[in-house]
Amino acid sequence: MEVLASSSLSPISFTKPNKINPNFSIQISKASKFSYARSRSNISRSNAANPGVVFVCNRFLCVIERNDQRKLSGKVMMKSSVNFRQNLSVALVRIVSVLLVSSISVVTTDSPPSWGLTEENLLFLEAWRTIDRAYIDKTFNGQSWFRYRETALRNEPMNTREETYMAIKKMVATLDDPFTRFLEPGKFKSLRSGTQGAVTGVGLSIGYPTASDGPPAGLVVISAAPGGPANRAGILPGDVIQGIDNTTTETLTIYDAAQMLQGPEGSAVELAIRSGPETRLLTLTRERVSVNPVKSRLCELPGSGSNSPKIGYIKLTTFNQNASSAVREAIETLRGNNVNAFVLDLRDNSGGSFPEGIEIAKFWLDKGVIVYICDSRGVRDIYDTDGSNAIATSEPLAVLVNKGTASASEILAGALKDNKRALVYGEPTYGKGKIQSVFELSDGSGLAVTVARYETPAHTDIDKVGVTPDHPLPKSFPKDEEAFCGCLKDPTAACYLNQGLLFSR
Repeated sequence: MEVLASSSLSPISFTKPNKINPNFSIQISKASKFSYARSRSNISRSNAANPGVVFVCNRFLCVIERNDQRKLSGKVMMKSSVNFRQNLSVALVRIVSVLLVSSISVVTTDSPPSWGLTEENLLFLEAWRTIDRAYIDKTFNGQSWFRYRETALRNEPMNTREETYMAIKKMVATLDDPFTRFLEPGKFKSLRSGTQGAVTGVGLSIGYPTASDGPPAGLVVISAAPGGPANRAGILPGDVIQGIDNTTTETLTIYDAAQMLQGPEGSAVELAIRSGPETRLLTLTRERVSVNPVKSRLCELPGSGSNSPKIGYIKLTTFNQNASSAVREAIETLRGNNVNAFVLDLRDNSGGSFPEGIEIAKFWLDKGVIVYICDSRGVRDIYDTDGSNAIATSEPLAVLVNKGTASASEILAGALKDNKRALVYGEPTYGKGKIQSVFELSDGSGLAVTVARYETPAHTDIDKVGVTPDHPLPKSFPKDEEAFCGCLKDPTAACYLNQGLLFSR
């Protein structure tokens, strides 16, 4: 992910004063800031709206004035008196030197003393710089980011690592962004392992309630990993987690909740789950949930002989580091069996690695924009494809989505829809249109930072809205590959979909 323009804390630098040039002007404001500019005119007077002391000199004349109309001295004409000119020059240099020292003193007082920073201060500054460089909102939620840094260095206790972590969390909280957060070393390690294919927990992906879910009453289940403890207990997308081990989730972030759901293999966790009007208490045993991102199946439909239609079904459950290679393998295997069309099932896929989503989109597109990356000033980057990675661009394609389809899944579904490559079936997706990058800090902790938002190729901002499908699915439409094939074969089934209509615009 591209890093934005950065700013850094610089130590005060001292430079040797220049020799007095007889052809320049000097202005000293009430704040004692020192600057000078050369004067081409014989006499350069100050503007009455600019308060302070003004020294204006050329080869023949010096004027020393205050803009409150009080003259420090009148005009002094330097005629042939060399001694007078030399004495006045010496006096001028002394006055300027005093003011310059005063100016340096003020600057030194206003800036944090870089030579006195502790190890804890430096870790705080590392976190500050990371957000400064990468965060999408360069107003930083309407605050002076530099002023916050200096105020925190002066006033926040940072004597221990715990105090420093608290100071960083407090700083992050000022952004009012639920997806930008600080991760202690254990949480950072857990997050990183979760994108690498396995995690020890109950197999749930969770999110914040959307506007359509009504007032927040907990955290919403986006998906339950197939075969995991939560899935076996009957927890479904859309269910609300109201409590974890007797702790209400109304004030928990999704990352604190995820940390509570994970734990040692074989340990128990109690959940309060609301499904519709019913609330139930469930005790689940944590286990190592291996996330195999892809399941695929060849569905042969009734037909005559070798002309029987063949549908290649691919279910993608997450975007971990193995996702693109697993999807490629599934496509190639199914194409080797001469499939006539593909169905890509993204239901209950809560996202994951952004680059994996981009790579998978390239498999299906011969050309076109995949996603626009935007910041507060508009489009910052464009991800597109020229077809060099395409492997399945000719077969008809249908994409299945639901409200558990989020983040990278929405990028993929939006790209295939807007490029007219696929028809999208189901219900509006979750609506997470922000992109986070994860940065590791020097002590093993980390920051997840919202670095951009994205727009689909049609310039649709889906944040909190989602991708709108082309057609709905039958409510009874199954989510496993075995039952999916049955719904294409049996015209009497409640979930039946005519394969001719499935791929027809």
